Amino acid sequence: MPAQRSLAVTEKVPMLAQEIIRIKRDGRTLERTHIDSFVKGLVDGSWSEGQAAALAMAMFLNGMSRDETVALTQAMTHSGLVMDWSGANLTGPILDKHSTGGVGDKVSLMLTPIVAACGGIVPMISGRGLGHTGGTLDKLGSIPGYNVTPDVAMLHRALQTAGCAIIGQTAELAPADRRLYAIRDVTATVESVPLITASILSKKLAAGLQGLVMDVKVGNGAFADSPDMATTLAESLVQVANGAGLPTRAWLTDMNQVLGSTAGNALEVIEAVDFLKNKHLDVRLKEVTLRLSAELLLMGGLATTETDALQKVEQVLTSGRGLAQFARMVTALGGPADFVDRPGHYLPQAPVQLTVPAPRSGWVSGMATRDIGLAVVALGGGRRQASDAVDARVGFTQFVQIGQAVQAGDVLAVVHAADAARAERARLTLLASIQLSEQPVAPAPVLLRRIAQNL
Repeated sequence: MPAQRSLAVTEKVPMLAQEIIRIKRDGRTLERTHIDSFVKGLVDGSWSEGQAAALAMAMFLNGMSRDETVALTQAMTHSGLVMDWSGANLTGPILDKHSTGGVGDKVSLMLTPIVAACGGIVPMISGRGLGHTGGTLDKLGSIPGYNVTPDVAMLHRALQTAGCAIIGQTAELAPADRRLYAIRDVTATVESVPLITASILSKKLAAGLQGLVMDVKVGNGAFADSPDMATTLAESLVQVANGAGLPTRAWLTDMNQVLGSTAGNALEVIEAVDFLKNKHLDVRLKEVTLRLSAELLLMGGLATTETDALQKVEQVLTSGRGLAQFARMVTALGGPADFVDRPGHYLPQAPVQLTVPAPRSGWVSGMATRDIGLAVVALGGGRRQASDAVDARVGFTQFVQIGQAVQAGDVLAVVHAADAARAERARLTLLASIQLSEQPVAPAPVLLRRIAQNL
């Protein structure tokens, strides 16, 4: 009979999953050992789907303390690979930005090369479209040859030559989060600020960052539709990230209208390239992009004051250095070497373009932004199911902005569609989604509030 192995003094018998669930079910606080056991069970399969769902629901209903959220974030971070950039021959601070998602939000496409041109290193791990919101990976996926899942050697080359790389999450990063999110998605436990916080930050911490700025969208086109909800989420992200060792700040930004003049994958890439060329600079898009870029320069020690940081990012934009960094990133990750010179040559174009004229004169007073995002999905530019293919060609351009005066017949937007029937349905959706007023309307500011650790 084989001898039994005795437990070391420091080794503990794992607590039963049902006992951990019971603690949270009864509204008590989980210890770090409980959370570590849960996360380990997510990865090795020792927790069943039902058990994980039960604990997620208990967390959802009873909430989580800040210490619990920090512990969950750190445990999920270390459930897989944590990137170490020490041997990659990189010369600047490792910085990143994350957005909670919106319609027409292409800020990452410009911010990433701007910060890189200022001396930062930006290994941005982005996602695909979710619900009515667009995904940065889907946008870049419209560029022929661009590799969103490079191997380590290609990623290091991109960071060494361009200072930035926008890529997708690998299976090795925060695998516990991937399983927990899938469970939350089918058990109505997504809308939990602590669980959202841990999900976002575990991936960012695993990326080996030294500074992070969060763009928390608020409005009818955002996940957080009220200022109170957005503030709660932003404060949670900032406090938990700093508690887990990642310096983080956040901005609340307005998402009550499409950001910029386009919505749709390839169309937003064209707008981003034009932006970096200093052509067709949408005022609100510029405000958000430059402010978040400046925040990263301050966090990375690349600027000494807010004024200094804003001047540096503005100069990088106007000089064309941001455009040059974007071109290097595209080339380093497999895209065409002359992409920024001829984006229209490489990006797919929809066969049908349909103008949406204003039915009467007035001032643009509001947008049902979420409905506009869903209209992009209906055109084929997003996913109803994870397995759906995305049509990069479709979407909208030439969007009017809130506060803009229009005459009857003026262009409210242009639909780009695969066929005439879908174009007509999208036209009707836009007419119902863009409100006109008989009186002038003042647009809301796009930068609403800055949230730092000293709350």
